[in-house]
Amino acid sequence: QVQLVESGGGSAQAGESLRLSCVASGIRFDMNTMAWYRQAPGKQREFVADMANFGNTNYADSVKGRFTIIRDDAKNTVYLQMDDLKPADTGNYICNAQRLGTSHWGRGTQVTVYS
Repeated sequence: QVQLVESGGGSAQAGESLRLSCVASGIRFDMNTMAWYRQAPGKQREFVADMANFGNTNYADSVKGRFTIIRDDAKNTVYLQMDDLKPADTGNYICNAQRLGTSHWGRGTQVTVYS
């Protein structure tokens, strides 16, 4: 059974930092592209960042220079380091694992940023 379990969400003031974690089980973690998405209330889910198994990374324009995606294959864990948070970063942050057209999702961890 595949499980992606996110943690690390919470409340922060604008300009502060948070670090999210996603622990995966039931997949070949080192073979998956790991990603973070987010969904704000009333809005569609949007891509935040991903990291392929060979290390290539992609970021949404809105988070470039502020967020960093990190993976630790030995711990089956992907992190999202979020610095200089903005109120627009508020949302449910959801972990995703993709490989060969198969996609798995976590339930997310809530991040709320106050101005």
